[in-house]
Amino acid sequence: MCRVILVSYHVNLNEVQGDPAVAMLLQAPMATAPFDRLAWFQGLVADCGVRPLLALARDGDAVAVLPLAQGADGLVPLANWYSFRVQPIFSPGADAVALLTAIARDLANRADRVTLWPLPDGAAGALTTAFRAAGWFVTRAACDTNHTLIVGGRCYADYLATRPGPLRTTLKRKAKKVAITLYDHFTPEAWGHYETVYAASWKPEEGSPAFLRHFAAAEGAAGRLRLGVAHGEVDGVHRPVAAQLWTVEAGTAFIHKLAYIEAAKPLSPGTSLSAALFEHVIDRDGVAEIDFGTGDDPYKRDWMEAERMRYRMVMVCPTSLRQWPSIARSLAKRLVRGGSGG
Repeated sequence: MCRVILVSYHVNLNEVQGDPAVAMLLQAPMATAPFDRLAWFQGLVADCGVRPLLALARDGDAVAVLPLAQGADGLVPLANWYSFRVQPIFSPGADAVALLTAIARDLANRADRVTLWPLPDGAAGALTTAFRAAGWFVTRAACDTNHTLIVGGRCYADYLATRPGPLRTTLKRKAKKVAITLYDHFTPEAWGHYETVYAASWKPEEGSPAFLRHFAAAEGAAGRLRLGVAHGEVDGVHRPVAAQLWTVEAGTAFIHKLAYIEAAKPLSPGTSLSAALFEHVIDRDGVAEIDFGTGDDPYKRDWMEAERMRYRMVMVCPTSLRQWPSIARSLAKRLVRGGSGG
């Protein structure tokens, strides 16, 4: 019997809610991270101006979802700067490569260029196999680093004992200089503290404050929010001096945002607040992993113990004349490197 895999697309994400199999796949508990949930994608559309093209492949009960968006030069990830990673999402037991290959073949009728990042290694491997099988020219390169901690059954005290000496010394000297409050629910007052700290920090202007607030409120309602605020004295005024946004689900704590007021740096409020949140998620939430997202900031190594590469992939359709210069440049780079380019 000929195998038929059906491929479809959605630019209106509300339509997906009418498909029980897909809707279930894109919500907790099947979706075990914020970046795989339909609500995350809907937030990107509503608050960040992302233009979605959700690609679906179905083989009987097996489903694959490739979260895409429409970019200036082809298709890009259904993601933005808040997304730790992007990856295709599959129902349990699905033939991932077969479903992705069907999407890749069909996409050639809609686009001649697909660029995806930041991809985990496994997702990048499956996409490479699928798009090459479908006739696309594929390049893959490391683009970022994901810092993570595997708790390994340790309590917080045992974990802390393995941290660098300067970090532990800072905590001993400065921990009592700030008062810390941890919230597992959303309140306008607590979020106001976060926004006050962020606005006065060294951080660049927030990309989409509305998206982050809506996300924090939804995570609070679901019991997944861990929002920390540190108060301390700056210039004779007791005020919020550091804030961090974490979430916890499916055994993983995700560190989304952190900031402190530059004038409060002598108090080391960020270090003390991080310690309080690490203790909470390890000893109370019992997480197995803590994910510090992307970015190779040196301070992350003080807290994390492992690194995972994230990849950028560019898939171009060889039958598109406008993509030939891009293919030629990629081939030239491969010759210079003397490798396969992924």
